[in-house]
Amino acid sequence: MLYLSQLLGVSVADQHNVHLGKITDLLTLASQVGRNGATYPTVILVASEEDQHWRVPCSALEKYGRMWRLRSPSEQFAVPAQLQEDAIPKGPVRQEEVSLAHEVLDKQVIDLKHKKAVRVNDVCFGDDWQILGIDNSTLGLLRRLIPSRLLRTLSLPSTLIPWGQVELIASQHSIGRELTDHTQIQVVPTIRTPSGHLAELHPADIATIIHQLTAEQGARVIERLDDEIAADTMEEIDTERQILILENIQPERATHILEAMEPDEAADLLAQVPEEQKQHFLQQMAPEDSEDLQELLEYEDDTAGGLMTTDYIVLNQTRTVQEALAAIRTNIQENKHGYPYIYCVADETEDESYPLGVVTLWDLLVAQPSQTLQDLMETDLITVQPDTNPRTVAEIMAKYNLLAVPVVSVEGILEGVVTVDDALDVLLPRDRRRKPRRMY
Repeated sequence: MLYLSQLLGVSVADQHNVHLGKITDLLTLASQVGRNGATYPTVILVASEEDQHWRVPCSALEKYGRMWRLRSPSEQFAVPAQLQEDAIPKGPVRQEEVSLAHEVLDKQVIDLKHKKAVRVNDVCFGDDWQILGIDNSTLGLLRRLIPSRLLRTLSLPSTLIPWGQVELIASQHSIGRELTDHTQIQVVPTIRTPSGHLAELHPADIATIIHQLTAEQGARVIERLDDEIAADTMEEIDTERQILILENIQPERATHILEAMEPDEAADLLAQVPEEQKQHFLQQMAPEDSEDLQELLEYEDDTAGGLMTTDYIVLNQTRTVQEALAAIRTNIQENKHGYPYIYCVADETEDESYPLGVVTLWDLLVAQPSQTLQDLMETDLITVQPDTNPRTVAEIMAKYNLLAVPVVSVEGILEGVVTVDDALDVLLPRDRRRKPRRMY
């Protein structure tokens, strides 16, 4: 097997055994990171002491003693002189390429199988140059520090994480350069295409990984997820880290993620940011989302109003079970969330609703399609008011085995609902709660 640490700095000669330079990097396509199956470096970068660069395919190199030798004339691999002047220290790297020496070695990556961040101490290749995986063991680190003959005397285990189970963490400061046939190099931010495997993890697992990273790295991970998964993941992250991640995400993208979050979760987060930043996000949101959040932000944190969400389902009591199930199905498809209760009202089109009763989803599943909600609904509603103490809310939900409790005003208007997950958070010791008290 070959290791990146043992390849970097090794001499490369031309066809005539004349020294050209040393290996400075190995590049692979960003689209091949985290993909199962055989993955190979696209090219090997070779540089001379005079900063002449060559981009050499692996197939064009052969082992020659302690060095490597080109199979073809070196001229066909040389980078044009006009591109040398502005080349970044690691050599000419295209936007779609990943530098194994500068973006993988000594960097943190995500071990998808074990759902954690790990440090890359080395990269392992097969004899045919296939990238086998990364080595995060102590042996991988020692391989770079002590001679090979001494290394063979050690009986340390080597941990190899398969390349197909690795997800890279892009850096905001990493810069790629697009090589063209023109005299200029186009400088563009390095945007890595996610493998898709990270998005398959549960949001809680992604959040655990993000807590192991810096705020900037966590922001890069969040940015690579779609809005829905990014929102679900943000809801699993403690508020202090949420704020730092929000500061490291482009404002427009941050706004979309906030819109995709549950209203109460987004309100809790916005309550922690400075007023100027909060107003900016609210102004950039869709009007209905902004209005919902502004209503929630009016309530004190240590009240039922501060806990509640405005995301719930109200339907006319005259609706049939079949119509209700269709409405719930549509709501789940659009909002990606299901709710255990349907609150029955006289007119669901009104902005201010007076709840007349409640029907559980289970009641609907066993009822006849032609039955109306009025026939099924429980009219003895358990409710709380916006200024009710959160612990009291939690105790009421525990007493009556509720998954959600409606919050109604003194006039009886439905303001929102408190869900069981937020109620349970209140019962945890303060140092274990995800949501701290509001700062602004």
